[in-house]
Amino acid sequence: MNMHEAAGSSQRLILITGPSGAGRSTAIKALEDIGYEVIDNLPISFLERLLAEGGDGKPLAIGLDVRNRDFSVSGLIEVIDGLTDTRGLDADVLYLDCSLDHLQRRFSQTRRRHPLAPAETVQEGIKREIDLLAPIRARADILIDTTEMTPHHLREEVERWFAEGESAEMAISIQSFSYKRGVPRGVDMVFDVRFLTNPYWSEPLRSLDGRDEKVRSYVQGDQRFASFFDKVMGLALLLLPAYREEGKKHLSIAFGCTGGQHRSVTMAELLSKALAEHSWRVSIRHRELERRNGAH
Repeated sequence: MNMHEAAGSSQRLILITGPSGAGRSTAIKALEDIGYEVIDNLPISFLERLLAEGGDGKPLAIGLDVRNRDFSVSGLIEVIDGLTDTRGLDADVLYLDCSLDHLQRRFSQTRRRHPLAPAETVQEGIKREIDLLAPIRARADILIDTTEMTPHHLREEVERWFAEGESAEMAISIQSFSYKRGVPRGVDMVFDVRFLTNPYWSEPLRSLDGRDEKVRSYVQGDQRFASFFDKVMGLALLLLPAYREEGKKHLSIAFGCTGGQHRSVTMAELLSKALAEHSWRVSIRHRELERRNGAH
């Protein structure tokens, strides 16, 4: 049976993955405590059958680990792509990230061997796993960097993202991307900013990105920028309260440009700051910068 045939009422689903030691067990426990039915280390081949059987409407969280006997990146990507079009399913991929140095420290504290390098150094296993999961990371809807987080802080962050009920605050994700690599999956609103003057053609700015004040000033110097930004901001402030009143828990806004380095990053940074100043809870992600910098 195809997942597109999964019938019935809307089902909330969170797929949780990330490198070993990044906090998956803590996140799964936090989701269980706020009312999710949790299944950890479910073989990917069982997921389609599980969704096809339907459920009682209770939100579901599934932990996916490279140690699963049938784990494969291509298999998981196929599942993720299939979830996008599955009727009656509200699905997100949560990726828990962490810097290589901190992962090494966590393994050294527990004196555990790495599952992908039982006879080699922990560092080799961590690097191998990060490389293996890179395509999944690129497809994640929500990315939480646990590098500086204690387990308590991670639990709080998970609760802020996924707690159900009227008191739950809507989470807004803003990201930048390159059209060369395609539009990110699961995005609610997409803005193409390739019409703005491109800093790439300015030699002093080429190696910088939209987080740099010089690049932002250059982009903002385009005579069309102020009007465009005001309209985007106005649209966001109009729609966000309406979405929240309708019970929407997550909203993703993306800005795309040619290389995903200058204009889209500038817009994402500025909109994130502006919405935060209006007391909205915002997370920000720059897909191409993460890829360029190896995310670590």
